[in-house]
Amino acid sequence: MIRVLIADDSMILRNGLKTILEQDTGIEVVGIAENGREAYEKCKELHPDVVLMDIRMPECNGVEGTALIKEMDENIKIIILTTFDDKGTISKAIENGADAYVLKDIKDEDLIRTIKGSVNGFNIIQRSVYNSIKEDYKKTEISLANKEQVEGITKRELEIIKLIVDGYDNKSIAATIHIAEGTVRNTISLILNKLNLKDRTQLAVFAIRNDIV
Repeated sequence: MIRVLIADDSMILRNGLKTILEQDTGIEVVGIAENGREAYEKCKELHPDVVLMDIRMPECNGVEGTALIKEMDENIKIIILTTFDDKGTISKAIENGADAYVLKDIKDEDLIRTIKGSVNGFNIIQRSVYNSIKEDYKKTEISLANKEQVEGITKRELEIIKLIVDGYDNKSIAATIHIAEGTVRNTISLILNKLNLKDRTQLAVFAIRNDIV
């Protein structure tokens, strides 16, 4: 059973989402919150598997709430569910650890699939959201690797890069290659420093552009 917490300042939307999700026998809505801070507090109490997080909420928005929850427990999956697809909000949410970013016009069955996919270790971005940011990533100065950079990537680092490109999170990577989750985090940090990249998304773009996966 997937345990879900809904964070949205609209009571109508909270109740509507609860009704939609609980049509699936594999999902249980264990709690609701009206802002990011309350979502954080409820997570400490209820330990959900997934948080459906709105962005624009009073007192503590969804981006801030995501950071609080991920700092407490990075294993809780956070799906941003919002009407806003501006590039700055998307980038900040992902930077703070959001595992998925979808819009509220998503179909009911696609939202349920997103929840299940996130729990299974996949990072999901709705196509319309992806289209709004992909041009920025195309323009990002991610240079082609030189020979020394490619040769400096170890076999284990290459294995982790491939899994990142495939959408695996740290927990899933650790389980797949049988190492500690902390080791995965440390290795990714080393890779980013080695390649002079900022985050996992840039790393995936870099790997694809340079045909190293």
